[in-house]
Amino acid sequence: MRTSIKYTAAAAATAALALGLTACGTASDPGSSDDATADTSKPLVVAASPTPHADILNYVKKNLAAKAGLKLEVKEFTDYVLPNTATQSGEVGANFFQHKPYLDDFNKKKGTDIVPVVNVELEPLGLYSNKVKDIKDLKSGQTVALPNDTTNEGRALKLLADNGVITLKDGVGNDANLSSIKDAKGLKFKELEAATLPRALNDVDAAVINGNYAIEAKLRPAEDALVLEKAENNPYANFLAVKRGNEKDPRVTKLAELLNSPEVKKYIEDTFDGAIVPAFGAVE
Repeated sequence: MRTSIKYTAAAAATAALALGLTACGTASDPGSSDDATADTSKPLVVAASPTPHADILNYVKKNLAAKAGLKLEVKEFTDYVLPNTATQSGEVGANFFQHKPYLDDFNKKKGTDIVPVVNVELEPLGLYSNKVKDIKDLKSGQTVALPNDTTNEGRALKLLADNGVITLKDGVGNDANLSSIKDAKGLKFKELEAATLPRALNDVDAAVINGNYAIEAKLRPAEDALVLEKAENNPYANFLAVKRGNEKDPRVTKLAELLNSPEVKKYIEDTFDGAIVPAFGAVE
């Protein structure tokens, strides 16, 4: 029986209320834990984006968790906000969907206290188009869609700049935004929620899309992207995360070990064919 539960934007109001009631989370809640008082007989509930995060977690659940003595439940969320608010409120015990620049920005803006546990994988950001076949074919007057969250927009603009599509102002870092563009070379930009970008491909000339959403839309990053981020020295590895204080919950440490196991490495390499790559180890 499928135990993953898909959450959509309709749950946003509930999650927002839960965030406001953070203090009500207790160790008796299914996903809540507090190192010393966590009931380790209960499943560890982990929030995740469907692909590849929930896929990887469900592989662990099906093939590795029982042998390791871990009870694991996966809840699927389809946006980048609810997994963190659910983790903060104690509705879930951990999440797996984000990279550190995004989490740092989220914690700052939302007042949450979520921390990374261990890196797992990297999803290279890519530029896709249904209208042009080569990045050199982008012309003045055409429109490029970008993810509208702070860190992924900066990441998208850097990808475009690294490939000569635009020029950024000197000294611009990962927090680049539209005002950071020195020369747009006549291009127009449309900022959209990351999850909607694949559906926008018919309405714009090109779009910079996160790897997980590209895969969900049946795009093949290694083949379909006009350009892809390079994995080497990339700061955007996705990791397992928890509310501060829950890092040493035995269920969390056990899951972290499994997510960095040789079996998971092989699963990622065999399943995603280079569109998702292992990125194990401590979060820097």
